Amino acid sequence: MGNMQGMMKQMQKMQKEMQAAQRELYATEFEGKSASDMVTVKFTGEKIMKDIQIKPEAIDPDDPDMLQDLIIEAVNQAMGTIDKETQDKMGKYTRGLPM
Repeated sequence: MGNMQGMMKQMQKMQKEMQAAQRELYATEFEGKSASDMVTVKFTGEKIMKDIQIKPEAIDPDDPDMLQDLIIEAVNQAMGTIDKETQDKMGKYTRGLPM
Protein backbone atom coordinates (compact mmCIF):
# COMPACT_ATOMS: atom_id res chain seq x y z
CA MET A 1 0.00 0.00 0.00
CA GLY A 2 2.78 2.44 0.94
CA ASN A 3 4.63 1.60 -2.25
CA MET A 4 1.55 2.51 -4.30
CA GLN A 5 1.23 5.86 -2.51
CA GLY A 6 4.89 6.56 -3.18
CA MET A 7 4.42 5.82 -6.86
CA MET A 8 1.37 8.09 -7.01
CA LYS A 9 3.29 10.94 -5.38
CA GLN A 10 6.16 10.44 -7.78
CA MET A 11 3.78 10.48 -10.75
CA GLN A 12 2.09 13.65 -9.49
CA LYS A 13 5.48 15.31 -9.06
CA MET A 14 6.49 14.31 -12.58
CA GLN A 15 3.19 15.60 -13.94
CA LYS A 16 3.74 18.99 -12.27
CA GLU A 17 7.28 19.17 -13.66
CA MET A 18 6.01 18.28 -17.12
CA GLN A 19 3.31 20.96 -16.96
CA ALA A 20 5.86 23.55 -15.84
CA ALA A 21 8.19 22.59 -18.70
CA GLN A 22 5.30 22.86 -21.15
CA ARG A 23 4.30 26.30 -19.83
CA GLU A 24 7.91 27.45 -20.17
CA LEU A 25 8.07 26.11 -23.71
CA TYR A 26 4.80 27.80 -24.67
CA ALA A 27 6.03 31.12 -23.25
CA THR A 28 9.24 30.97 -25.28
CA GLU A 29 9.49 32.92 -28.52
CA PHE A 30 11.15 31.20 -31.47
CA GLU A 31 12.55 32.92 -34.52
CA GLY A 32 13.19 31.70 -38.03
CA LYS A 33 15.06 33.54 -40.77
CA SER A 34 15.45 33.09 -44.48
CA ALA A 35 18.62 33.53 -46.47
CA SER A 36 20.17 36.97 -45.98
CA ASP A 37 17.55 37.61 -43.27
CA MET A 38 15.12 38.83 -45.93
CA VAL A 39 12.21 37.31 -43.99
CA THR A 40 12.05 36.86 -40.22
CA VAL A 41 9.19 35.12 -38.44
CA LYS A 42 8.44 34.71 -34.74
CA PHE A 43 6.37 31.93 -33.19
CA THR A 44 5.34 30.86 -29.72
CA GLY A 45 6.18 27.38 -28.49
CA GLU A 46 2.58 26.51 -29.37
CA LYS A 47 3.48 27.20 -33.03
CA ILE A 48 1.38 30.35 -33.24
CA MET A 49 2.93 32.99 -35.49
CA LYS A 50 3.34 36.27 -33.66
CA ASP A 51 5.26 38.35 -36.19
CA ILE A 52 6.61 38.41 -39.70
CA GLN A 53 9.11 40.94 -40.98
CA ILE A 54 9.79 41.22 -44.70
CA LYS A 55 12.56 43.45 -46.00
CA PRO A 56 11.36 45.67 -48.86
CA GLU A 57 14.00 44.29 -51.21
CA ALA A 58 12.41 40.83 -50.82
CA ILE A 59 9.24 42.10 -52.48
CA ASP A 60 9.64 41.82 -56.23
CA PRO A 61 6.31 42.05 -58.08
CA ASP A 62 7.90 40.25 -61.02
CA ASP A 63 9.03 37.32 -58.85
CA PRO A 64 6.42 36.44 -56.20
CA ASP A 65 7.82 32.90 -56.02
CA MET A 66 11.01 34.23 -54.43
CA LEU A 67 9.08 35.81 -51.56
CA GLN A 68 7.05 32.65 -51.09
CA ASP A 69 10.25 30.61 -50.90
CA LEU A 70 11.78 33.00 -48.36
CA ILE A 71 8.68 32.82 -46.15
CA ILE A 72 8.61 29.02 -46.34
CA GLU A 73 12.30 28.86 -45.47
CA ALA A 74 11.88 31.12 -42.42
CA VAL A 75 8.77 29.30 -41.17
CA ASN A 76 10.36 25.87 -41.61
CA GLN A 77 13.44 26.99 -39.71
CA ALA A 78 11.33 28.25 -36.81
CA MET A 79 9.24 25.05 -36.76
CA GLY A 80 12.38 22.93 -36.69
CA THR A 81 13.71 24.92 -33.75
CA ILE A 82 10.41 24.55 -31.87
CA ASP A 83 10.33 20.81 -32.52
CA LYS A 84 13.91 20.37 -31.33
CA GLU A 85 13.34 22.43 -28.19
CA THR A 86 10.12 20.54 -27.48
CA GLN A 87 11.92 17.22 -27.81
CA ASP A 88 14.77 18.43 -25.60
CA LYS A 89 12.44 19.67 -22.85
CA MET A 90 9.64 17.12 -23.01
CA GLY A 91 11.51 14.05 -24.23
CA LYS A 92 12.60 13.03 -20.76
CA TYR A 93 8.94 12.71 -19.79
CA THR A 94 7.84 10.78 -22.85
CA ARG A 95 10.76 8.36 -23.36
CA GLY A 96 9.55 4.81 -23.30
CA LEU A 97 5.89 5.72 -23.62
CA PRO A 98 4.00 4.23 -26.55
CA MET A 99 3.08 6.82 -29.16
